[in-house]
Amino acid sequence: MLSQPRFLAAARAMIGNLAQRLGFPEILCGQISLAVDEALCNIINHGYEKKPDGHIWLSVWALDQEPAQLRIVIEDRAKQVDPKLIRSRELDDIRPGGLGVYIIKEIMDDVTYEHREGGGMRLTMSKSLPSGTAESSNSTTSGSRGRVSSGAKTVEDKS
Repeated sequence: MLSQPRFLAAARAMIGNLAQRLGFPEILCGQISLAVDEALCNIINHGYEKKPDGHIWLSVWALDQEPAQLRIVIEDRAKQVDPKLIRSRELDDIRPGGLGVYIIKEIMDDVTYEHREGGGMRLTMSKSLPSGTAESSNSTTSGSRGRVSSGAKTVEDKS
C-alpha cells in the first residue's frame, strides 16, 4: 500500500476480518485492527513524514500452533530510527496523540521493531488466540498457514 491515510480503512477491515475468521473474539478483532492502524499511521506520519508516495508492505500469517496465533509484519522504506528509542510518551502527559506505541504494545502479545537491510523498518507483532476460544477456531485455522499480502509489491519482491 502507499503511505496514504485513505488506505487505512481497507487495512483495518482486512485484519479485523481475518482475525474474526481465525476465531478471535469480536473485541480482540477490533483491538488488533487498531494496533495495525496505529502502526500504519506512525509510518505515514513519522517515517514518511506524510509523503504520499512511500511504500508499506503488510503481511499476515495465521499460525497453526497451540494456541493459534496471528502474526503481522509491517515493513517500509521510510527513515530508520533506533528501535530502542521507539516508545510511547508518558501516560501522565495528558494531551492528544503520542500513544500509538503504547496502544500497540498493550494490545499485541509480542512487538518487535527492527531495521530492514537497505533501509526502512520492520515491525513484527503477534497475538495468540485466548484460551477457551481455540476450540471454536479449529475449523477455521486448519490449513491456514498461508500469507496474505497487501500492497504495491509483495514481501518477496522488495526491490
